[in-house]
Amino acid sequence: MAASLSDALRKNRYYMKRCFTGFVGEGKRLMKPQHVKAETEKAMEDKNERAKVLEGLLGHVIASTQEAAVVPPYVGMSVRRNPGCWEYFKVNADDLAVDSITARDFLKLKESIYDEDWAKDENSLEVDFGAYDFSSPRLTLSSSIGNGLDFITKFTTSKISGDLGHAKPLLDYLLSLNHHGEKLMINENLNSVLKLQTALIVADVYISSFPKDTPYQNLEQKLKEWGFEKGWGDTAERVRETMGLLSEILQAPDATKMESFFRRLPNMFNIVIFSVHGYFGQSDVLGLPDTGGQVVYILDQVKAFEEELLLRIKQQGLNVKPQILVVTRLIPDAQGTKCNQELEPILNTKHSHILRIPFRTKTGVLRQWVSRFDIYPYLERFTQDATAKVFERLECKPDLILGNYTDGNLVASLMASKLGVTLGTIAHALEKTKYEDSDVKWKQLEPKYRFSCQFTADLVTMNAADFIITSTYQEIAGSKNRPGQYESHMSFTMPGLHRVVSGINVFDPKFNIAAPGAEQAVYFPFTEKSKRFTSFHPAIEELLYNKEDNNEHMGYLADRKKPIIFSMARLDTVKNITGLTEWYGKNKRLRNLVNLVVVAGFFDPSKSKDREEIAEINKMHDLIKKYQLKGQIRWIAAQTDRLRNGELYRCIADTTGAFVQPALYEAFGLTVIEAMNCGLPTFATNQGGPAEIIVDGVSGFHIDPNNGDESSNKIADFFEGCKGDSGYWNKVSQAGLKRIYECYTWKIYANRVLNMGSLYGFWRQLNTKQKQSKQRYLEMFFNLQFRKQAKNISIPSAEARQKAPIAKVEPQEQAKKGIPKPQEPAPTTVPKPQEQAETLPPKTPEPSVETTEVQPTPRENGEEQQQELSTPRQDQSSCLCCLLLSVSLVLCVYASMKYYKLVR
Repeated sequence: MAASLSDALRKNRYYMKRCFTGFVGEGKRLMKPQHVKAETEKAMEDKNERAKVLEGLLGHVIASTQEAAVVPPYVGMSVRRNPGCWEYFKVNADDLAVDSITARDFLKLKESIYDEDWAKDENSLEVDFGAYDFSSPRLTLSSSIGNGLDFITKFTTSKISGDLGHAKPLLDYLLSLNHHGEKLMINENLNSVLKLQTALIVADVYISSFPKDTPYQNLEQKLKEWGFEKGWGDTAERVRETMGLLSEILQAPDATKMESFFRRLPNMFNIVIFSVHGYFGQSDVLGLPDTGGQVVYILDQVKAFEEELLLRIKQQGLNVKPQILVVTRLIPDAQGTKCNQELEPILNTKHSHILRIPFRTKTGVLRQWVSRFDIYPYLERFTQDATAKVFERLECKPDLILGNYTDGNLVASLMASKLGVTLGTIAHALEKTKYEDSDVKWKQLEPKYRFSCQFTADLVTMNAADFIITSTYQEIAGSKNRPGQYESHMSFTMPGLHRVVSGINVFDPKFNIAAPGAEQAVYFPFTEKSKRFTSFHPAIEELLYNKEDNNEHMGYLADRKKPIIFSMARLDTVKNITGLTEWYGKNKRLRNLVNLVVVAGFFDPSKSKDREEIAEINKMHDLIKKYQLKGQIRWIAAQTDRLRNGELYRCIADTTGAFVQPALYEAFGLTVIEAMNCGLPTFATNQGGPAEIIVDGVSGFHIDPNNGDESSNKIADFFEGCKGDSGYWNKVSQAGLKRIYECYTWKIYANRVLNMGSLYGFWRQLNTKQKQSKQRYLEMFFNLQFRKQAKNISIPSAEARQKAPIAKVEPQEQAKKGIPKPQEPAPTTVPKPQEQAETLPPKTPEPSVETTEVQPTPRENGEEQQQELSTPRQDQSSCLCCLLLSVSLVLCVYASMKYYKLVR
C-alpha cells in the first residue's frame, strides 16, 4: 500500500505538498482525525477540486487516519482500513516520500512529541503479547469479530476429526469430569476412544428398548458395568440423545453437534463472580460512588445463571445443588447499606450469595469506601483472602470464574491462574477510551486516575482470560469511523512506563458478544395496567411534581401538561447528564415542547466523596442558574429502589415522554434496555453499545453526544412529529419493545455464557502448553510493572483512620483533603489448591462499624500530610506538658503559702 500511496501523492503533488506543509507547520504535535480533515480542507479550499483529489486511495487513507504524529519533517500516519486492521506510514513533508513502518516505529514517533529521551532510549520497556500468539488460530474477517465461541467450536471439531487418535483430548476431558470426587460421564474402563465408541453403540441398543421417560436410575447399573457414569441425562430419551451426539462426533465431527454436546456436559456447578469496587448490595446502593449499572447487571446475571444451571443439572439426571458466589469488598463503614455484612443471600435465588471480603493492610482493615482509581494496592491481599473464603464456602475449586471491571478482572485472573480454572472477564467500560490521549498523557492524569495501574491490569486480564464477554460489537472493534474499546489496546504507548507494540488482538477467538437483558418482572410495558406497581404512584407523584425542594428533589415543573424527557445515570463526566441539561437549556424549541427530569447523584457536593461527581454537581447548579431552568427542570437525587424506578419509567411513559441517554461513551446501556422494556421511546448515544441496541429511526433514535445542537433538535423534531401524528409515539414505542423481545433477554444471555464456560474449558486443555508460556510472561509483566505502580498509591494507616476526627468538609476544601502517607502492603501470593490446607489465612472477624472519614483525593502538599498525621501525638505531648506545668504551679503556690504561714 505504501507504493500506491506514494504514487497518489506524486500525482497530486501541488495540493499534497500544501497539505503536509500545513501538517508540519505548527511543529511537533499529535493530530486527530478532525485536525487532519481541517488541514486537508484548508490546503484545498475548492470543494470540487478537493473531491477530485481525494477520490480513491488518497481520500481513503486521509479519511481513515486515526492519528498523525508530526515530528518535522516527518508525519507518521496511523491508518485504520477496517475494524481491527491497521497500517502505519511515514511521509516526509519535504519530498512526499512514503515509507511503510511498524507499530513500534509509529509509537516511537508519537513518543517523540511527549518524551523524546524515552523515545530514543534503546532500553525502554516494550510489551509484545503477540509474540506468544503466533501459532494461535485467528478469525480473519472484521465482521466475524466477537464470534469466538462459534469459531473455537468449529476449530476444535476439526482438531478431533480424522483418525480416532485425534479424539484422545476429548476422551481425556470426559475422564476428568467429576463432582466432589465422584466420577461423571465415563470412568477408567473406557480409557480409549475405540472402547468408548464401541460402548456407545452397545448402550444405544440397550436404551432403545426402554420407554422414553424411563428414569436414569433404572438404567444406571447396566451402564456402569460398561463404563458409563451419571450425567448423561435424567431419562432414557435424554441419555440416548446425549450418547448419540457423542457417537456422531466421534464418527463425523460436526460443529453444531459439538456445541450441543458440550451444552449437556455436567461441568458447571460452582461459579465465582468478582465485582470489587463500589458498594455492592441489593438495596440502598445505586447512586453511591462507583456504584451503578454493574450491580444490577450482576444480580440479574446471577438469577439467570442459577435458573439455567438448575435446569441443566436436572436434565443431566444429577442431584447436585449449584453454588454462585458474588465476591466483593466488605466495607465496615457501610453508609447504611448491608456492605458490612459478610454473607448475604441473593433475593429470588436458592443457591446464590454475596460474599464480602474486607481490604486488609499490614495495619488492619480499611474501613471506608475507596475510589475505584485508588483500589489497586489492596487487590493482591484481597485475592488471597477471597480464595480462602471461597474454598471454605464451596469446599472445592469453582468451575468458572468471572471478573467484572478492571479490579474484579485482575482479582479473577490472579485466582484463576493459581487454581487452574477457566476464566471469563467482562470489562463493562475500559477507561482508556473515555479520556483522550490518556496513554501518552498518563503522567498528567496519574494523580487522579492511576492509569499506570489500570492499563497494566487491563492488559494482564485481557491476555489471561480464556474468554472475554462483551455486550456489543462496538465494545470490541468499534464502528467504521471509531476504534473499539479493546481495539484501542492493540498498540499504544505510555512514555516513561512501557511501549505496547502488541497488547491484544481483536481477531482473537476469545472475544464473544453476549447482550444482557432487563428483569421482566420489574421492567415491563406501561400498557400492562394489571401489573403496574400502583402503590408507588403517590410517592412518584410527589417525586415529580411537589414544588417544595427537599433532600430528594429540587426544582419544579410549572406546566404538568408537557411530556417529560427523562434521564437516569451516575453524575460523572462520561454519563454527560450536565451535557443534556445544557442542550435543553440552549434549545428554546425543546423547552417549549417538554419538561426535563434527571435522576442523578446528590445536590450537595459536600455529601459526595467522588472527585468527578463533586465537579458535576457544581456544574449542574451553575447550568440551572445560567439558563434559568426553574419551572422546567426537576433534579431528583439518585434512586436505589428498582421496583419504584421501574414504575417511574412507566409514569414518564404515561406523559408520552421519552428517555434520553446522552453519554459521551456507553459500553452497553442497561438503562436503555430498561426504558425500552417499559415502552418509552428512547434517544441514546451513538458512541458505544446503544447504537447497536437501537435501530435509528425505527426502534428509537441515535444522538451524537458531541453535537448538542443536533441532538436537542432531533429530540424536538420527534415531539413535534408526535403533535402532528397521534400514532407516531406509539409506533416508536412498540418498535422498541419488539427489538427488546427479539434480542435482549437474560435467558439467551445465561445459556450463551454457560456454553462459553463449557467449551472454553476444553479449549484451555487443548492449548495447555501455550497457555503456560504466556502465563509466565504475564506474571513477569505483573510483577515488574503493576506491583511497582500500585506501591505509589497512598494507603491510610489504621492509626490515622481511627484517630481522624469527624469533620464536615466544605466543597471548596475537598481538593485539599487526601490520604495519609502510604504503607507498603505485605507481598502476598494466592495459594495453589494443594497448598490450601497449610496456607489458608485465619478468619477475619467482622469489624464493628465506626464513623470515621477519610477523603480519597491524593494529598497535594506532603508537609500538610505529615502535619496531619503527627497531630494526635502532638496533642498528647501538649496535654502532658500542661499537666506537668499545672502540678508545678500548684506546688509552688503551696510552698509559698507554707512559707508565709498561710497554711498549717
